[in-house]
Amino acid sequence: QVQLVESGGGLVQAGGSLRLSCAASGSIFGIHVMGWYRQAPGKQRDLVATITSGSMTNYADSVKGRFTISRDNAKNTAYLQMNSLKPEDTAVYYCLARFPTYDYWGQGTQVTVSL
Repeated sequence: QVQLVESGGGLVQAGGSLRLSCAASGSIFGIHVMGWYRQAPGKQRDLVATITSGSMTNYADSVKGRFTISRDNAKNTAYLQMNSLKPEDTAVYYCLARFPTYDYWGQGTQVTVSL
C-alpha cells in the first residue's frame, strides 16, 4: 500500500502563488511517475503536471510557464509551485503516484483563486 498526503492548498488572490506538496509513504519502491491532476466542479479530472523518476516533466498547456513540478526522491515528495494563479485554476488538486501497473491517488487539496 502507498499513502499520499497532500498539503499546501488554500485561498489566494489572482496573480498569487501557492506551493503544493505530496509526501508518499508505504510501499513506495518502484514509483515511476508522480504528478498532479485537478478537478473543478462538474468537470473531469485533468492532467496538470507529471515528473518521472528521471526528472522528465510534462505540463498541461494551460499551466506551462506558470507552474513548476519537482521531486525530491530522498524525501519521496513531489512539489507543485504555482505562480500567476488565475481564477480558472480553482479546483481540487490530486496527487498521483504511478507504478507500472497501478495508480495511487491522494485525497485531494482545494485550491481557490479569487479575483
